[in-house]
Amino acid sequence: MDERMSVFGVDYAWGRPGPAALKKAGVRFVCRYLSHDTSGKNLTRAEADQLSDAGLWLVVVWESTASRALSGKSGGVADARDAARQAAACGMPGDRPIYFAVDFDASSGQQSTINAYLDGAASVLGRDRVGLYAGYGPVKRAFDAGKITYGWQTYAWSGGKWDSRAQLQQYSNDHTINGVGLDYDRAVKSDYGQWRVGAGPGEEDDVPEYVSLGLSKPMAVKKDQTARVKFDKEYSDRGKAHADGAYPAVLSGGAKGTQFVIEVDVSGGHQFRLIETDPDNGYATSKTYPVRTGSGTFVGVCDSRQHLYVELHPTADGEANVSAKAQYWHR
Repeated sequence: MDERMSVFGVDYAWGRPGPAALKKAGVRFVCRYLSHDTSGKNLTRAEADQLSDAGLWLVVVWESTASRALSGKSGGVADARDAARQAAACGMPGDRPIYFAVDFDASSGQQSTINAYLDGAASVLGRDRVGLYAGYGPVKRAFDAGKITYGWQTYAWSGGKWDSRAQLQQYSNDHTINGVGLDYDRAVKSDYGQWRVGAGPGEEDDVPEYVSLGLSKPMAVKKDQTARVKFDKEYSDRGKAHADGAYPAVLSGGAKGTQFVIEVDVSGGHQFRLIETDPDNGYATSKTYPVRTGSGTFVGVCDSRQHLYVELHPTADGEANVSAKAQYWHR
C-alpha cells in the first residue's frame, strides 16, 4: 500500500467521539493511549469492545510524559511491562505491537538514550512488537539502527519529510468529531499495528478504492461567481466511482452511501468547498462542507445516490487549476 491508497484514522486522548460519529466521518482506525494516567486518557476494555464491535481497528501508543524515552533502558523495561499489561486487559492480541511516544523535538544527540529505551521495551515485548511515535529524525534514526519494527511519524518536527518505512503518518491536527478534539492519521502500509478485541488483521482488512482527477487546462473564473468544477482528466478510477458520464463529479454515493477522504488542491489562492448534490432534483445542493483556501481535506459520507462536486468561490478574476484525490469505501 502506498500513500495514495492510505487508510484514514484518528487519534485522541480525553473525550470519546463514539463509534457512530467516527464511522460517519469515514474513520477506519483509532489510535488510543496507554499510560499511568487516571483521569480518563487511557483506552479501556469497554471502549475497545465498543470500537471493535463497530468494525473499527485499534492501535495503541504508550505515553506517560512527552520525554519519557530519555529514561533509557530501565524506563523502557518498566513502561513495556505496564503497557503490555494494560493492552492485554483491553483485549489486544499478544502478537500486536505497541508504539512508544517521543512527543518532542528530539535531537540526534539524544538518540542513543532513546535507542536504549527502545532496547528496554524490546527486552520485554520482542523487537517485532516495538513501535515509535516521533518526528522524522527519531523515527529515521531508530529504523536505521534496527531498534523498531513499526513507525508512527508525526508531521511535527519533520520539516516536510516522511520516512517511507513508517507505517503510520499523523498528518494534521486540531480537528473535531462529535465535539472531541483529535488528530488525523493515515496508515500507508497494510500492517500498521491494528487489531480488534481478540483478533489481528486479516486479508479482509479495509483497503479503499482510489480516484484521481484533474483538468486538461485551467478553468476561467470570475470573482464572487461560484462555479462547479467539471473535471475532464481522469488519472485513476479502478472502482468506477463516476455515475455521471464524463466524470465532472468526484464521487457518487452508490446504492448505500460512500465513506470518503478527499484532498483538493486549487491554484491561485481561490476559495472552494465540497458539495453534495441530488441528481433527482436537478443536481441541487443537498449538503455542504466547510470552505477552504488553496488546499483542503474533506472527510465524510456521500449519501445514497448523491454526487460530490468541488465548488469554487473565486477571490479574483483569472484562472484556477484544480485536482482532487479521493479514497473511498462503499457502505
